Amino acid sequence: MKIEFVELSNIAVRQSQYPKETLPEFLLVGRSNVGKSSFINALICRKNYARTSSKPGKTQTLNFYNINKKLFLVDVPGYGYSKLSKDNDRKIGLMIEEYLKTRENLSHVFMLIDYRHKPTEDDILMYEFLKYYNINITIVATKYDKVGASSRAKQDKIIKETLKLEEKDFVHFSSTTKKGREEIYKIIEESLNHS
Repeated sequence: MKIEFVELSNIAVRQSQYPKETLPEFLLVGRSNVGKSSFINALICRKNYARTSSKPGKTQTLNFYNINKKLFLVDVPGYGYSKLSKDNDRKIGLMIEEYLKTRENLSHVFMLIDYRHKPTEDDILMYEFLKYYNINITIVATKYDKVGASSRAKQDKIIKETLKLEEKDFVHFSSTTKKGREEIYKIIEESLNHS
């Protein structure tokens, strides 16, 4: 997959602000600070297109990135950041739920988790929530390069058992080494071919 065009085309907080085009959409969800912006930048081969922030909880909107005029990557606010007020957390939850319930051109969800840690309660809840909507989900284990080779089999087992995955149903990803990028491209291309 060659990236020839990227544009942050829509910033939305409600349905009326979503793109009018009916291109397939790929949703990115994950905890605050899991590396969603770095993941986007690695996928689109741009250094700082999606702004990475040292402050978790910075994204407060649904950001629609038009890729090659063929698909949208949709970045939603990270969950589980305790400094956001409960009211704000609820608003974000409703915003994501509205998107999931109403968006017919949602093709696939990439759920990002931090490979260094056991999936959190929030991760488990989000995974269950997405499965409830019967959406194709790929778990993306970010920051893979930060875990030593001797600990990786153990981490794989923890992720698989915590999320009750059928098999190794996740992609190891590193925005530093670009490990996993080709696998993500392949998932996107297969999804595009079926849509």
